[in-house]
Amino acid sequence: MKSLILIRGLPGAGKSTLAKTLADDKWPVYSIDSYFTDSVTGMYFFEFDKNHLAYKNCEKQVERAMNENVSRIFVDNTFTLEWELEPYFRLASQFGYSVHTVTVENRHHSKNTHGISEQQIYKMAEKYKVVLF
Repeated sequence: MKSLILIRGLPGAGKSTLAKTLADDKWPVYSIDSYFTDSVTGMYFFEFDKNHLAYKNCEKQVERAMNENVSRIFVDNTFTLEWELEPYFRLASQFGYSVHTVTVENRHHSKNTHGISEQQIYKMAEKYKVVLF
């Protein structure tokens, strides 16, 4: 069975840590954050005006992995808005993947590593939707 695991949550919740733990160096983990992370230094430099490119890059990486029939694919992004999830649902349907959506909560009181203010995180939380049915 081929699985796409979408890991969502607010900044600092531990999405990337969970994705890496679950992938166990056996399966790929894709993220919008990787677009803004320097591959040499590992430094993160977010540029809002390039955010749309980061979304497309992440989707393309997932599509490429699906095209190669990778059996398990992880994506860790905030996914606070429904439209952010939709492309992955479409890809999963197109390539025959089951989708599992995992929500991570920051119950360990961690700080996000990207310098996002608490005010901005609260704004994101207000938009965050959980689908019940």
